[in-house]
Amino acid sequence: MENWNIEITDTFGGEANYCWVKRYQVKAKSILGAVQKIAREHGGGWRLDYSDGDSARYNLQGACVCMFVSFDES
Repeated sequence: MENWNIEITDTFGGEANYCWVKRYQVKAKSILGAVQKIAREHGGGWRLDYSDGDSARYNLQGACVCMFVSFDES
């Protein structure tokens, strides 16, 4: 299990706006596992926008909200 940092924020014009932000730290085996834990708690519908292996961006379908997931190196 690894630690993952998650930021969920609003978007404006498709870009992260950070008018509000919620931050979480999740223990999971992978990025997808971290997203699934958040989805169980706060609702599903997250779609992958991009991923580079250590970080990813997911968009919430039907809402102006995105989630950034990154590996916690500490």
